[in-house]
Amino acid sequence: MSDSVPETEIQRDSVQVAVEAPDAYDPAAPAPLNVPRTPTGNAEVDAQLERLGDADHLATDGHVEVYEDVHRGLRDALTALDARPGPPAPSPPYHQSRS
Repeated sequence: MSDSVPETEIQRDSVQVAVEAPDAYDPAAPAPLNVPRTPTGNAEVDAQLERLGDADHLATDGHVEVYEDVHRGLRDALTALDARPGPPAPSPPYHQSRS
């Protein structure tokens, strides 16, 4: 009696693996892009950049919604920079005209 596996079972297993392999890999399935996102130090901008990671789990037709949302958020963050009050601008020097 031999402890080795009969050859017919090995062939059957290899055929079974070959048949199952196409189901295991689907090139059309969503796949993470693993693009590194470096923090900027601005909480609003960093939150938008992290939102880009949501596209990793969506099919390509779902990416547009994420990209538009991130673009809108980044545009709003830039607009907010212009709207923030800063120190008052210095007034121009007063020159008295000579008469």
